[in-house]
Amino acid sequence: MHPLIRTARTTGLFYLGLGIAGALGFLTIRSMLFVAGDAGATTANLVAHETLARVGVALELLVVLAQTLTAVWFYRLFRTIDSIAAGSIAAFGIVNAVAILGSAAMLGTAVEVATGRHGDPADTVQLLYLVSENLWQVGGLFFGLWLVPMGWCVLRSGWLPRALGWILLVGGPGYVLSAFLGYLAPSAGVVVDLLVVPATVGELWILGYLIIFGVRSPALAGTPQATPTAVPSPS
Repeated sequence: MHPLIRTARTTGLFYLGLGIAGALGFLTIRSMLFVAGDAGATTANLVAHETLARVGVALELLVVLAQTLTAVWFYRLFRTIDSIAAGSIAAFGIVNAVAILGSAAMLGTAVEVATGRHGDPADTVQLLYLVSENLWQVGGLFFGLWLVPMGWCVLRSGWLPRALGWILLVGGPGYVLSAFLGYLAPSAGVVVDLLVVPATVGELWILGYLIIFGVRSPALAGTPQATPTAVPSPS
C-alpha cells in the first residue's frame, strides 16, 4: 500500500473511532444515566448501574485517545501541503481532547461520590454531570476550529473532493457559532442543531473517504512519500 494512502486510511480509522466512542459514551450512556433537573434520579442511576457509569468514563477516555491520534495523523497527512494549517488541525484537536479529559475526570468523580465513597451524593453528582456537559460544549469551540484548517488542506492538496473542503470550511464556523449560541440563546436549540449539520456531514464524508479511498490516485504522483514503482501513470 502506498504510504500516503496508508496514512490517510489510518487517519480515517482514528476519526471513526472518535465518532463511535463519542456516540456510545456522550450520546448513549450519558442519556441513560443523567436526568436533567433531578439530582436524586441521576444519583440513583449511578448507584444502580455503577458498571455502566464506569464504562461511560472509559469511553470518554477513548474519545480523548482517538481525538489526539486523529489530530496527530491529520498533521502527518497534510504537513507537506501547509504546515501551519496542518499544525492548527493538530493543536485545535488536542485542545478539544483536553476539555474532554476534564469531562472524564468529572464523570469518574461522580461515580465515586454516588457510590458513597466521598461526600453527600445527590447535589454533587448532578453538579459534576453538568460541569462535564459544559466541558463538552465549550470544547466544541475547538472541535469547530480544527475543521477550518482541515478544509483548507483538503482544498490545497487536491487529494480529496473539493466539495468536501468547502463543507468543512462552512461547517467549522457553524460549530464555533453553535458553542456561543448555546450560552447566549439557550432556547434556540433547533438553530444550534442546524448550525452543526454541515460539520457533521463533512466529518462523516472525510472519515469515510479516507478509510475507503485514502486519497485520489493522481495525488500519489510526485508526493514526497511516493516510491517510483508505486506511482500509477497519470490519466
